[in-house]
Amino acid sequence: MDRREYNLWHFRLEDKGDFHAALNFAAVLEAPVIFLCRNNGWAISTPVAEQFRSDGVAIKGKAYGVRSIRVDGNDVLAVYSVIRAAREMAIKEQRPIVVEAMAYRVGDHASSDDSTKYRSREEIEYWRRRCSVARFRKWIQKNGWWSDEEELEFRGNTKEQVLQALERAEETEKPPLADLFTDVYDQIPSNLQEQERYIRDAIKRRPNEYPSNKPL
Repeated sequence: MDRREYNLWHFRLEDKGDFHAALNFAAVLEAPVIFLCRNNGWAISTPVAEQFRSDGVAIKGKAYGVRSIRVDGNDVLAVYSVIRAAREMAIKEQRPIVVEAMAYRVGDHASSDDSTKYRSREEIEYWRRRCSVARFRKWIQKNGWWSDEEELEFRGNTKEQVLQALERAEETEKPPLADLFTDVYDQIPSNLQEQERYIRDAIKRRPNEYPSNKPL
């Protein structure tokens, strides 16, 4: 089967009305699309219970006449099985399908976010113990396909590769400051010209605060 016979769309519900419009179009036109939603329980600091009243996202697909499936997003094998089945449906029936993967967000939303301000540490630890990676590792170890020794070796090798990649990246010549303003428009608009003048003036006033290894 040619994988180009269907489309996979991963989306965020915060994307205004695009989600609803896309579902409706896909349903009416019978487009072979898989809509994959990872429902992590949060929109930054807002829980889904305060986002909408419906029971998750899968029911929204049904409201538009789109076949929908909900799966444990922390179960690697379950997700694989569901996506495989969804792909078969999309290709053979040439119809859209919604897959809602329930996968709780254990980490903070971003490096600037402290999620303990809006949820308890106990809740975080409860879901951390149900991490999809940890669960899958236990399963393959139980089947004799992985071991603690292999895990340690893999982690060590991966860490070394990452550190080497960081060193190479740090040695790479940095792009000039002007690239911030010239890489989008053929003719730089006035607002960007003003921003470039502002930042260059700031550098002239405080040259010691600008990295010396970045060309102007």
